[in-house]
Amino acid sequence: MSLKEFLTSRVFVRQLAIAMAIGVAMIIILIIWLNIYTRHGQSRPTPEVRGLTTEEAERVAAKNRMRFQIIDSVYTSFVPRGCVAEQMPLPGHRVKRGRMIKVTINAINPEMVAVPDLVGLPVRQALSVIQTAGLQIGQLDYVPDLTVDFVLKQTIHGREVSPGDSVQKGIVIDLVLGRGLSSQRTYIPRLTGYTLERARSEVYGASLNLGAFVFDATVLNGTDSLVAFVYKQNPEYHEDATAQLGSSIYIWLTTDTLKLPSDTTAVDTTDVSGLTDIGSLPL
Repeated sequence: MSLKEFLTSRVFVRQLAIAMAIGVAMIIILIIWLNIYTRHGQSRPTPEVRGLTTEEAERVAAKNRMRFQIIDSVYTSFVPRGCVAEQMPLPGHRVKRGRMIKVTINAINPEMVAVPDLVGLPVRQALSVIQTAGLQIGQLDYVPDLTVDFVLKQTIHGREVSPGDSVQKGIVIDLVLGRGLSSQRTYIPRLTGYTLERARSEVYGASLNLGAFVFDATVLNGTDSLVAFVYKQNPEYHEDATAQLGSSIYIWLTTDTLKLPSDTTAVDTTDVSGLTDIGSLPL
């Protein structure tokens, strides 16, 4: 039998049809198996576990048919000790059933750091060193002295501390600074549109203190407080407005852009990573 006759024979055509049918069936079975294995189209939103204890977070993950894993710990005042501070994926992100929620918890025992040597430094450099050391800036107290804006003492809760002393990370350090022998004054910065952390930096950079800060009713939780911005300040900003060194500035924050003064053209949302104190949230 010639090749042409074999290719046109019933036996060859029947075997070819059977082979094609088996191939198509295998492809269909593979597609169905892949859809079942990958749970195609079966996604669900990641639950919110930030602020929960590890036991509560684990129960919430199990209820949503997801797994739970602690990958790191930090120390922050944003959530209570032993509670979840960060999570990945973020809440609302759609994932497949069985996905692992990886979390960072707030350490029960806070990290300890050494107090830096700030005496003799200009105020701007001292503020930078404090932040780099993992501490927080407290009150700037000015006293008559030959120097202006140089650190004379560093204190914690009114007690003078020495360089190298071991303190809790995130603790507040107050500075005693020289204001010269005359009544020194400084310009009042414009804070509208700034986040709390950016406003705090501007206030301290102007040799002033941040007094009370108040969130309005649009700020409902810690996440809102991170993006809230200043819409009012006291004393108000004017081009030639000044205040005595160490004076306090009070600010009000919101997430409602309609509250911004008409001459404010932008809202700052670039510097919120260092915020560790959510202040006076509305009840």
